[in-house]
Amino acid sequence: MEVEKRQRTRRPPVILIADDTTDTRELYAQYFGSRGFVVVTAHDGTRAVQAAHDHAPDVIVMDLAMPQIDGITAIRRIKADARARQSRVILLTGYPQTSVARGAREAGADLFLTKPCRPDVLEHHVNRLRQPQRPRSP
Repeated sequence: MEVEKRQRTRRPPVILIADDTTDTRELYAQYFGSRGFVVVTAHDGTRAVQAAHDHAPDVIVMDLAMPQIDGITAIRRIKADARARQSRVILLTGYPQTSVARGAREAGADLFLTKPCRPDVLEHHVNRLRQPQRPRSP
């Protein structure tokens, strides 16, 4: 009975898709919506930061090159604010350079992926990040 009660009260996972390309944003939003996620979208870095603060998503999929502020700056702002600090972040970009990956990790991204990325592959990574983290050994 207790397990049933917890399952009924569990909220659906929330994902924020931040990308300035409408087709990309809509593709991932439709896919994750069909998979039971509550989907929030943003088309620029400033709106992504605000949406992260307003919705505290479980996972944020952040593009790098966006208007207003870029994805790395947006990640820094999100991680600096207690309202969304716990959100896991994937930087998803068409720029495969090592320096971009390093900058993403330094900003607080949990994962760096390059485009194109099939929705099912992205979902695999999103679900992996949603799993409780095991403590690291010393």
